[in-house]
Amino acid sequence: MNDIPTHYLNISYYLKKYLGKLPDPPLNPATMQPIEGKDLAAIFPMELIKQEVSLEKEIEIPEEVREIYKIYRQTPLIRAERLEKFLKTPAHIYFKYEGNNPSGSHKLNTAVAQAYYNQKEGVKNLLTETGAGQWGSALSMACNFFGLKAEIFMVKVSFEQKPYRKILMELFGAKVHSSPSLETEFGRKILKEHPDSNGSLGIAISEALEMVSKKPNARYALGSVLNHVLLHQTVIGLEAKKQMERIGEYPDMVIGCCGGGSNFSGIAFPFLADQLAGGKKIRFIGVEPESCPSLTKGEYRYDFGDMSQKTPLLKMKTLGADFMPSPIHAGGLRYHGIAPLIAFLHEEKLMEARAYGQLEVFKAGVDFAKAEGIVPAPESAHAIKAAIDEAIKCKKTGAKKTILFNLSGHGLLDLKGYDDYLHHKLV
Repeated sequence: MNDIPTHYLNISYYLKKYLGKLPDPPLNPATMQPIEGKDLAAIFPMELIKQEVSLEKEIEIPEEVREIYKIYRQTPLIRAERLEKFLKTPAHIYFKYEGNNPSGSHKLNTAVAQAYYNQKEGVKNLLTETGAGQWGSALSMACNFFGLKAEIFMVKVSFEQKPYRKILMELFGAKVHSSPSLETEFGRKILKEHPDSNGSLGIAISEALEMVSKKPNARYALGSVLNHVLLHQTVIGLEAKKQMERIGEYPDMVIGCCGGGSNFSGIAFPFLADQLAGGKKIRFIGVEPESCPSLTKGEYRYDFGDMSQKTPLLKMKTLGADFMPSPIHAGGLRYHGIAPLIAFLHEEKLMEARAYGQLEVFKAGVDFAKAEGIVPAPESAHAIKAAIDEAIKCKKTGAKKTILFNLSGHGLLDLKGYDDYLHHKLV
C-alpha cells in the first residue's frame, strides 16, 4: 500500500525543461486564439483546467483519491515467462496488469480523480462518451463512489457487441444511451442522415457535450486525449518503475496501445521523463488498429475532438473529425485523433507508431491467453502483438532485450470478439 504514488508525474514539465518546447495549445475556434480557462469552465471543474495547463513537475494525488486507489493499487508487474518459452525468445517480457480492478481496465485511474474534483466543486451530473465501455464502466463506478449521477453515450456498435459492459454501468447507477441516440439534436441529425450508423467516439462526444449544456450542475468527463487525463494515468508507469528497480531490470522498450493515448502515456511517460533527463535510451512504441490509423496515417494539424465541432481545436494527428471507423471489436481505439501530447512526441521522433489488422491482433490475444492465463481486452492485444513481434526479433538476433507493455484491461466482457475470431467470422 505504501508504494501507491503520492503524486502524478507531469510530462509537460520535462518537455519544457529538457526539450525546450511544448505541443501547440488548444485554440478557441471562434477567435483562433489559445483557449482560456474561462472558456472551459462550463465543461470542466477549475482544478482539472489548472492541471491541463500545468508545468509543475508533479501534482499531488488527493488523499480521498488514494483511498479509493487502495482498493486495487498497486497493480502487479508480471514477467510473462510462459510466453517467453512459447516464443523461444531470449527477451524478458514484462506486463503491468491494469485489468484486476473492479472496472476491469486502467480507466478507473482517471475516473476516480475526475469524479473527485467534480464533486468538490458541487457538480451533480457527469456526462461522457464511451467506445468499448471500459471508460463508461470506470466513470460509472467512480461517480457511485462520490455520489454523482453518470450519463453515458456508448458507441452503437459496442452497445450491441458488448451488452455486459452496459449492464455494469447500469449496476453502478449510470444511464446509458446507444449513440447516435434520439436524446440529442445531433444524434437525431445523424440518424436521419444515416439510419444504420454504427456510431463513433466523435459522435458520442458531441452528444455528451450537447447534453451538458441542458442539465443543471452538469459537467463533462473525458477518458483520454487531454493532458489532465494522461497525467492521472502516470500512476501506472510510476509503480512499474519501482517494481522493475526491485528486480534489477529496466526496459529497453515500452509498449502501449493507442486510441486516444491514455494507455500508452500511463506506462510510458515516467520512463520518458527519465530519458529526457538524460537517462537510458528507450524505444517507445504506440500501437493502433489499421482501420483507425491516426498516428501512422493521420495529418498533424488542428482539428475538432468531436464530429459536431463543439470542442476546442486540438493540434493532433487526425483522420478528420468526420472519420467513420469500421466496427472493429477494439472499440476503445476507434477514435479519429490522438492526444496532442502523443502526436507531439511522434512528430519529435521520441516514439514509434505501429498499426495492426484485427485478425493478427486477436491471434496475439489468444496466444497470450493460452500462455499466461489472462484473456486480454482487444485494445491491449495490440500491445501484446507488438511485444511478441519484438520478442521474435530478439530470437532472431539473440539480443536479450527487456520488453515492458501495458495490459490495460481484461477481455472477459469481450468474449463475443474472441468467439467471432475462433469461428472465423472476423475480417
